[in-house]
Amino acid sequence: MNEDDDRFRDAIRAAREAPPPPRNGHAGGDGNGRKSGNGVVIECREVVKAFSGHTVLDGVSASIPRGEITVIMGPSGTGKSVLLRHIVGLLLPDSGDVIVEGMSVPKLNEDELLELRRNIGMLFQDGALFSSMNLYDNVAFPLRQHTKKSEKEIREVVMDRLKEVGLAGSEKKMPGELSGGMRKRAGFARALVMEPKILLFDEPDSGLDPVRTALLCDLIKEIQRKYQSTAVVISHDIKAVFEIADDIVLLHGGKVVEQGPKEQLKKSDNQFTAQFLQGAVSGPLGMD
Repeated sequence: MNEDDDRFRDAIRAAREAPPPPRNGHAGGDGNGRKSGNGVVIECREVVKAFSGHTVLDGVSASIPRGEITVIMGPSGTGKSVLLRHIVGLLLPDSGDVIVEGMSVPKLNEDELLELRRNIGMLFQDGALFSSMNLYDNVAFPLRQHTKKSEKEIREVVMDRLKEVGLAGSEKKMPGELSGGMRKRAGFARALVMEPKILLFDEPDSGLDPVRTALLCDLIKEIQRKYQSTAVVISHDIKAVFEIADDIVLLHGGKVVEQGPKEQLKKSDNQFTAQFLQGAVSGPLGMD
């Protein structure tokens, strides 16, 4: 382990020990660090999406509970990332509806969609950092674009978020100088600066070794607890999923095969669910 890994571990410990911050009117908890657990934050209703005649989402219906970590799983090409982009309004369904905090995303105008996105933090697979900006400016970008904070206030927030993800002291580095894991954490810090109620993670463990995957999963859990947020994670890593998930949504062929608490799916008698979660060769899932 190097010095960066040590800072990473220190950040996880600090997040675990820190009391939840005030939410400034945001929903998600009772103010005492407990999940609210009441209600559905995100609901997909019979969502259909096709590209060039190929149907990727074929009537997907799923519910994301408030204040929990829900993991979306399934074979490659089953529409997991496409579904995530519908939640934030980057894609709109051909039919069906996506409801976020009681609002129909396809029906929102530009101003309403912008306001919704201010309450959603999204971490893309590669961190999606601006290559021409250093780490500090990347993380500060949403605050400069969407708030009236002074540069002094922005600096305080940015440095706090960098410390939370174990990147204190790296603020002057350019994206090209960062390892894959550091880029993901930098993207995580940027996703947190607006104190979002909802966090979306598109394969945050992709390309990471097992140790850093475990560390990142710990960080996701602790940050989610600290901010009392609702998190949606896409992952193929079965071990990581069982470590962080409260609920699992399993997709195949553009449809939801099964959804529920992870302990329920572990015991499922659905052949596809059992094969996928056990990584078994025998079963309905083949190489196609």
